[in-house]
Amino acid sequence: MYITDIPPGLSARVPAEQRGPGLGRDAVRLLVSRGSERVSLHAFRELPRLLRAGDVLVVNTSATLAAAVDGRLGGEGVVVHFSTRGDGEYPGAESGEGRWAVELRDPVGRGTTGPRAGGPAGAVVELPGGHRLLLEEPLAAGADRLWWARPLGPAGPGGAARADVPGLLRAYGRPIRYAYTERDQPLSAYRTVFAVPGAGGAGSAEMPSAARPFTAELVARLVSRGVQFAPLTLHTGVASQEAHEPPYPERYEVPATTAWLVNAARAAGGRVIAVGTTAVRALESAADGAGVVRAAGGWTELVVTPERGVRVVDGLLTGLHEPGASHLLMLEAVAGRAAVRRGYAEAVARLCLWHEFGDVHLLLKDETGD
Repeated sequence: MYITDIPPGLSARVPAEQRGPGLGRDAVRLLVSRGSERVSLHAFRELPRLLRAGDVLVVNTSATLAAAVDGRLGGEGVVVHFSTRGDGEYPGAESGEGRWAVELRDPVGRGTTGPRAGGPAGAVVELPGGHRLLLEEPLAAGADRLWWARPLGPAGPGGAARADVPGLLRAYGRPIRYAYTERDQPLSAYRTVFAVPGAGGAGSAEMPSAARPFTAELVARLVSRGVQFAPLTLHTGVASQEAHEPPYPERYEVPATTAWLVNAARAAGGRVIAVGTTAVRALESAADGAGVVRAAGGWTELVVTPERGVRVVDGLLTGLHEPGASHLLMLEAVAGRAAVRRGYAEAVARLCLWHEFGDVHLLLKDETGD
């Protein structure tokens, strides 16, 4: 365990640009770990001088959805978090077509929610606009938090209309918010500069937040430095499973151009640095045993652990994760357990901020040079 709890006052409550006049998204701090012995703290705007010409930053272009919708179940208010759209190819789901994996939460006031058990099977959640949600079964055996649910459109003379979840989210949804934040934020606050609207309304239930501090100006400075950007897509589900649950399958796509950029950089001695754990999961899913990346897509069930290791990634830019988060194993796979322990000790000592609006951590393999 790196920390037993996030120290009081170290949860980022509002986005960086709201903490003072003249601040932008990039007004966060950057902790840099080079192996287990070298840790330094910088302004995030210093990132261009910390990277090298020939490095490739792999970024997730998934756009965040307004995935939280108010509803009623059995006469009581609930909040539905729409996590992942299933289809016939979803691993372990024989009849996933038309269903969504959802998380039910209890409203606890001031716009925030608390945990709630899913189900029961057969129950119907009433949603705005006459929409309904039929709860069918838990997403995984022995787990009661995420459930498969079948959206039903408004009932009419001929029966239920076709369900339109993207339309429902656009009309009635809001970004998923947790209790450590101070107030509701617009959807734009939860989308990164790299976000591209997905076909058919596809997107992420929660923001690929490691990329949030990037601005167009900083991207331009990195490109002028000789750093390249390689896009991919992974639509992430709700993150409240971070407490001890392994990641669920997620839909991803690594395009041929990104595979080429990554392979060319590795051949030329450049570093491949993933922006976010989602980028690691997608890129490593597209790599063979020798670390050659090919265009790939579909569902990935890959869980990156120290035992499995990484085959492509030389570094990881990520936020600070909660105690017990499964993502910490991925950090160990990239940089080693000692480096992660030292980095988190420094994060606490330097009063770094946690969560999606907080500071970020760049973990690099131990090597000479900047």
